[in-house]
Amino acid sequence: MVAEVNEKNIFEIRDLSIYYGKFQAVKRVILNIEAHKITAIIGPSGCGKSTLLRSLNRMNDLITNSWVEGQLLFKGIDIYQKDTDVIELRKRVGMVFQKPNPFPSSVYENVAYGPKIRGVKKKSQLDEIVENALVRADLWKEVKDKLSESGMSLSGGQMQRLCIARSLAQEPEVLLFDEPTSALDPISTANIEDLLQELRKTVTIVIVTHNMQQAARVSDYTAFMYLGEMIEFGDTDMLFVNPQNKLTEEYITGRFG
Repeated sequence: MVAEVNEKNIFEIRDLSIYYGKFQAVKRVILNIEAHKITAIIGPSGCGKSTLLRSLNRMNDLITNSWVEGQLLFKGIDIYQKDTDVIELRKRVGMVFQKPNPFPSSVYENVAYGPKIRGVKKKSQLDEIVENALVRADLWKEVKDKLSESGMSLSGGQMQRLCIARSLAQEPEVLLFDEPTSALDPISTANIEDLLQELRKTVTIVIVTHNMQQAARVSDYTAFMYLGEMIEFGDTDMLFVNPQNKLTEEYITGRFG
């Protein structure tokens, strides 16, 4: 279906439930995600936050027996319609995972992979795309003389930025981050957080994180989930300083989770 488009919101989640077989992992979530902002999703393990994140580019389709009820609109169009081009959706809504997962190929080929699949063959054009993506991922200066070396030879933080560059080469409108710094050291984590602030100028970002301090530092809006339900959503500063729900207050003050 095509709905009336609200230019402010890039995603509109309407009464969305997500199931794995008979298990309901996400329960009737209603949420708007604003364009060119950073939205964080927090909550204890198993609360459904990664499941909700993966629904935004239909990565849940890859999990056996997953199915949805409700609507998830991307720029006014329900992405769970039968005629949705899922490959095109994942190009427009990229994803960076918890553990860096570069391909076992060169730094250059990691970034050029997506454009090549799209049919870009001209070397000069590929060179430009690769350099631009690596610059945007704040990695170019560190790898410009190592483009032919394996992406697997980089440090953990560099590998994660390589994965970000690989997504950026697809020119996405949205980037989804699932615990992107949980496997990284504090310096690499700070680099990624600084990078998110720069990327928000050109892409919308949704990040799942266990780290509440990280959510407070990087995001404009925060959603708190518990047992599959959206308990509270709002401006990050307001939610952390003056939560409206007792469960939210108990979670952010460390009484559980």
